[in-house]
Amino acid sequence: MRQLSLIPSLAFIHLATAVIIPFRGFPRDTIHHDLSKRGGVTGVSIENGGNVLYAANITLGGTSFGVVLDTGSSDLWVAGDVPGTQDTGKSASIAYAVGEAKGNVNLATLTFDNSTVDKQAYILVEDTSSFSPALKINGFQGLMGLGFDTGSVVRGVVGNGAGDTPLSRIFQLNKTTQNFISLQLDRQNDPTDSITGQITVSEFISGYESVASQPKLSVKDVPFLDTSSQHWAVLTDKNGVIGPDGNVISVESIVPHVRGGQLVAVLDSGFTLSQVPRKMADAIYGRVQGANYSVEDGLWMVPCDQQLNITFLFGGVKMFVHPLDVVSGDFHTGNFCPGAYQPISTAFSLLGEYDMILGMSFLRNVYALFDYGNYIEASSNDRGDPYIQLLPLTDPTTAHTDFVSVRLNGTDTTGSASKALLPASQESHSPVSAKEKKQHVVGAVTRNWPYILAGCILFVLSVAGCCIYACCCRKRRKSARAFGQNPYQSIQEPPPPMHLKPMNSGAQYADPYHSRG
Repeated sequence: MRQLSLIPSLAFIHLATAVIIPFRGFPRDTIHHDLSKRGGVTGVSIENGGNVLYAANITLGGTSFGVVLDTGSSDLWVAGDVPGTQDTGKSASIAYAVGEAKGNVNLATLTFDNSTVDKQAYILVEDTSSFSPALKINGFQGLMGLGFDTGSVVRGVVGNGAGDTPLSRIFQLNKTTQNFISLQLDRQNDPTDSITGQITVSEFISGYESVASQPKLSVKDVPFLDTSSQHWAVLTDKNGVIGPDGNVISVESIVPHVRGGQLVAVLDSGFTLSQVPRKMADAIYGRVQGANYSVEDGLWMVPCDQQLNITFLFGGVKMFVHPLDVVSGDFHTGNFCPGAYQPISTAFSLLGEYDMILGMSFLRNVYALFDYGNYIEASSNDRGDPYIQLLPLTDPTTAHTDFVSVRLNGTDTTGSASKALLPASQESHSPVSAKEKKQHVVGAVTRNWPYILAGCILFVLSVAGCCIYACCCRKRRKSARAFGQNPYQSIQEPPPPMHLKPMNSGAQYADPYHSRG
């Protein structure tokens, strides 16, 4: 993991979780690996890897590669033979929370969504064993970051335009278009989900053009000077998270200068399970009957047939989350499934750049538009600040019907006493590990170092001032003792004797009144 940037760590963190935990997947249709564009589909088709990862096809050196799409990182890497590739003689390494992409930086012709760029820089990885087996199981061969140029490791290694991200290179080809992509993720095992996973470049998915009328959510700048840590991060509304009981989940932001009940959320397609503040995760799952928190796995586990509803508010618009995306049924142990919104720990932001990471479990519920704006250098007339627009896709009534069909075999038992939430006073709380406590302390110091430094300087100046004052007082007292006594005569004391001598030696003063006697 790079010391100055947490962007690479925002990918793959829970791809491994789905494999490490002894879960068994619910039966699902066989996953197909033909990522060619389907008829009538705008942009590029996205393949759903079991609701665990999403990938699309690129062509590199004339060869097709299925690459995971990750809005949380900025670099391209592939594993496999690339015809005509050119080795730059430089190497790069990107450490993710799970896995490391390491290899030589190469150049090859890239084609994506009918756009072709020459000499695109990428990392040719030979060993992918450090990554989650989910990557290989689903037949994918690499990853393409959809983040900003400023977060690219390859760009820093190459040192010229060839190192810009693939999307940045594509935007620079046509300077008359807008610098945006749109992303729509489908949900497997949803009987009424008619969405086809797609990613588009500078165009809308047909039928969803109304996303353009949604509020523009300004991308939140990182609170420090390190622009390499810039994320697709936006502010929620005030009191912008509604829990299963219909009440606001109140959490204080750790991001400097974010107040009033707002939180900073990173939208990251590389996360299977979203990461939220521990207090929020406890509020979502801690009142479920039978729920338990696995300290070993760091996960809330709840009965798979428990329907929970949560809502996020962005720009005054409610984003309802499908209950199939609140309790994940894609892997389970017995009748217990992991919550899809887990306490943020491994990806905790020490620098206070964000409060939570909304991954696939959130993004399946919206059609998302990511506008890069002026973060694309030498590009179009799209020179505004970057922003995100979100179009809600989930209807609460339909979602409830889906849940009853998938999890309850068609019999609605969601209103039974065993499914009622416990009183707030009986809410269970997940324990904070010693490591996490240390992270919070280090994070607090890191985030508040300017104030701590200012306080230290003020303390030093105060001590110095006191020392100078004490020295001055001591010097004045020493000067007084040098005169033997206080040089100022008290008005109550008798005057000192005066020894006057006559003006003429030996002569006496004559009494001028003697003759008047």
